Amino acid sequence: MKAVHFGAGNIGRGFVAEFLHNSGYEVVFCDVMDSIIDQLQASKSYKVIQVGAEGNSESVITNYRAINSKTHEADVIKEITTADIVTCSVGPNILKFIAPVIAKGVDARPNDATPIAVIACENAIGATDTLAEHILHPKCTPEHRLDDHHERARYANSAIDRIVPAQDPGAGLDVKLEKFYEWVVDKSPFHDHEPPAIKGIKWVDDLIPYIERKLFTVNTGHAAAAYHGYYHKKTTVYDALQDPVIMDEVRKALAETSTLIVGKHGIEEQEQKDYVNKIITRIGNPHLEDAVERVGRAPLRKLSRRERFIGPAAELAEDGKDFSALLDAAEMAFRFQNVEGDDESAELAKIMSSNAPEAVVEKVCGLTASDKLFPHVVEIVKKVQAEA
Repeated sequence: MKAVHFGAGNIGRGFVAEFLHNSGYEVVFCDVMDSIIDQLQASKSYKVIQVGAEGNSESVITNYRAINSKTHEADVIKEITTADIVTCSVGPNILKFIAPVIAKGVDARPNDATPIAVIACENAIGATDTLAEHILHPKCTPEHRLDDHHERARYANSAIDRIVPAQDPGAGLDVKLEKFYEWVVDKSPFHDHEPPAIKGIKWVDDLIPYIERKLFTVNTGHAAAAYHGYYHKKTTVYDALQDPVIMDEVRKALAETSTLIVGKHGIEEQEQKDYVNKIITRIGNPHLEDAVERVGRAPLRKLSRRERFIGPAAELAEDGKDFSALLDAAEMAFRFQNVEGDDESAELAKIMSSNAPEAVVEKVCGLTASDKLFPHVVEIVKKVQAEA
């Protein structure tokens, strides 16, 4: 069995490839970063270190190859034609760049083989759908090849949950991550054949509750702690959560998202409370040493319409329910400007300094005047601009 994985970064090597390796797949890493591909080509193995309060454990990853997709596209296409799975962890904004080569590989597959499973492993709702839209665009797949495309590929959305902190200097290919994991995948695209055999995946008929529970609990909580922590000059998420004021802010934000999750998806209230408590313990793991700047990076994406603050707050506002703590967290995200090493924070600073508050909210958050949340976000943008 063979899997082609785009994105040989820490999530790709440490999370996705570990699952695939443990399930008996040869993993073919594809990336445009010369340095990481060169390292993978020069090494026959690397370690994945799982970090937990009860101690660390290690696993060794072998049976992989690496291709520079920038310089050897034809080789990537050839690998996809004979692979069982394509996965990716490249970031939601990069999906459009990997779509053309995946499309060529899928198009070259025979119709009588089992369709290749395509699963995007990104921190975004419907990431595989987004990737599929790019692949099926006329620029990538000719119109006359669309009717039987499903015979060559199936696209399954997924929700991934595992904290991968900043790595130790000099770690090389080795990856440190938390022991806890969750990888939930929609099984409905595989209605006429078995889904891929990957140990550890939870296959479900309805993915949306899992995606929203994860995004609006893990990601909301993690980012809220980071942005409040950055504002209060904390070093790590663990440090931030030792501050009772910040811990209270995080718990209030997650109480608001819990109201949405319980009401919308029928999850039991106690089950969600237990989940929240588990998540706060996880994101506050002192062994992960997660810098607030790393967790807070990419504020433009994290402030966007379907993301961890604005997404749930907009739904709560429409229902007339409390969203004040989510608004407080969003305010802290708007203050995350010109942070060294983060291009989006520099871009956010430019947008904030050169636009009226209403324009900022429309541009950054994707809200319009018809949204009940709109005027509330405008007010926090005004406040941040006035203090700049």
